[in-house]
Amino acid sequence: MNKTFIIAEAGVNHNGSLDMAFQLIDVAVAAGADAVKFQTFKAEKVIAVNAPKAGYQKETTGSNESQLEMVKKLELDEKAHIQLYQYCQHKGIRFLSTPFDLESIDLLCRLGLDIFKIPSGEITNLPYLRKLGVLKKRLILSTGMADLGEIEDALDVLTESGTPMENITVLHCNTEYPTPFADVNLKAMLTIRNAFPGLSVGYSDHTNGIEVPIAAVAMGASVIEKHFTLDRNLPGPDHRASLEPPELSAMISGIRNIEKALGTGSKKPSPSELKNKLVARKSIVAAFPIKKGETFTAMNITVKRPGTGITPMRWDEIIGRKAGRDYKMDEIINE
Repeated sequence: MNKTFIIAEAGVNHNGSLDMAFQLIDVAVAAGADAVKFQTFKAEKVIAVNAPKAGYQKETTGSNESQLEMVKKLELDEKAHIQLYQYCQHKGIRFLSTPFDLESIDLLCRLGLDIFKIPSGEITNLPYLRKLGVLKKRLILSTGMADLGEIEDALDVLTESGTPMENITVLHCNTEYPTPFADVNLKAMLTIRNAFPGLSVGYSDHTNGIEVPIAAVAMGASVIEKHFTLDRNLPGPDHRASLEPPELSAMISGIRNIEKALGTGSKKPSPSELKNKLVARKSIVAAFPIKKGETFTAMNITVKRPGTGITPMRWDEIIGRKAGRDYKMDEIINE
């Protein structure tokens, strides 16, 4: 890809409402995202009855209900997936969804997805990784809570199952919602890239604000994923750590500007600055009136703008020469 692939992560911020999911797609399209991503799961297949909520989930949804009860309300059935997929096609944006169980992988296969997102929590799920690996699709692997050894193990499973390494993008990630800036450790993205030469890397962001994903692009991220919501004050586990629509637009605009600013790496004058070259640089000029036949010395010549005459880099060549004509003060020496 010649530009950063930006995934607007709707996740479960539809709160189980198909109408709200459609609105989220509209926001992602208006912001200029390349893809909008949801989450596909059967709650009972993913979460045990006695599984506790994460700390941030307790803060955002309370502790009266279990994790299973909370997540069950956020399911989207197969019919809803088909409608969302078709709506994305109509709107000209790629539909993605993260499967959290084996049946959900099958559902997304039936939809015809060619990119699958592996969430951080499944990086140690061997049967899950094998099932995705045999598909030989493009895979995006989040690595929150993982160390390099666990990343290597997951990559080995995926590649040994049939997915070539060039089909895999690994995202550095921190799974705290929101992630404290001190815990982002963005340089770890480069560590991952260096540990697995030729691997494409990116960043999945859970911080407040838009600075970190933009910085990740400047550091070489090929994929950026960021949660967004219609309103941060809505009830639900992920809204508080998500961008609102104007912020999503600002982030994507910032990323596209950084892409342009990164350039080719070739150091030479840009077309826009060439016109300033003669204005900003300097030439050798007469420090005061010089008569024909006088010798140029460090006392009677100096360096001033514009740069339309002899470059000061030739100063030593001019010193000691004789003037071929009269020069007025500030007149450019042209011999």
